[in-house]
Amino acid sequence: MTGRITGIFNIMATPFDSQLQVDWESLRSLVEFQLDKGAYGLTILGVLGEAAKLKVDERRQVVDTVMQTVAGRVPIVVGVSHPDTQTVIALSQAAFDSGAAGVMIAPPRMNEPTDDKVIALYSEIAESIYQPIVVQDFPPVNGVIMSPDLLAALVERIPNIRHLKLEDPPLMEKISAVCQRTDKYEIFGGLGGMFLLEELNRGAAGTMTGFAFTEILVAVFKAYSAGDRAEAERIFDHYLPLIRYENQPVINLSIRKEMLRRRGAIANAALREPFAPIDAGTHAEIDWVFKRVGIEDPTRKLTF
Repeated sequence: MTGRITGIFNIMATPFDSQLQVDWESLRSLVEFQLDKGAYGLTILGVLGEAAKLKVDERRQVVDTVMQTVAGRVPIVVGVSHPDTQTVIALSQAAFDSGAAGVMIAPPRMNEPTDDKVIALYSEIAESIYQPIVVQDFPPVNGVIMSPDLLAALVERIPNIRHLKLEDPPLMEKISAVCQRTDKYEIFGGLGGMFLLEELNRGAAGTMTGFAFTEILVAVFKAYSAGDRAEAERIFDHYLPLIRYENQPVINLSIRKEMLRRRGAIANAALREPFAPIDAGTHAEIDWVFKRVGIEDPTRKLTF
């Protein structure tokens, strides 16, 4: 596997069929869809990839299917978070054996989490794997608050930690706080891409998010990286209503899967329990927001 972990990584949804079994054909289709839209890499089995709803064997098969479909064209980061540390290690080793460029790990829920406990956890994992670890900082999932000091301590002490997926608001202030303490991280934002421009301005290396219109974020990133901030702002501001609408709390994944279905990337927008369904009004609002940003046919790749 070649390629740096940087730029716009799409966090893949996990498609299910009408019987809520993993839809392997749609998974392969979704991979090709994201690569066609210019994703710099893929992150699979993240929180909004419904990893926690999959059995360990299903997770392994998702990894193998994605790796075989990508066939080395872009780097893949595999989410391997799990309450059991030995399972995290086993999933990490399997991911790297399949060709992953890195694994993404969030601490599990802990009784009275402390900095020492978090450092001990990542240290134990790093003793068993030597490849890149992406630290996932997303407190709503696990209740673990990782301060800028703790995050800096992790990257300074553990050589294969060099990437941080930061989704702990206020995002931009925390990016700056981490960068003030260490220059060893490549930091990625998230939260649907809602703050991509501001994150880049604070020093982020890109974003990892499942936003259904990957090509928009890619266009913003390329313009910004080329020094054309006016063009980056133009594209981002034009499509911000769509970015904002998709990332609604509670129903964001339901909207995202419906948008991916409308784009022809997956056959079914089904989610496994627990999830919040979207109503008829939301379906109509998706059409409305498409019209407002000028998307006449969501199956077509956008041009800028």
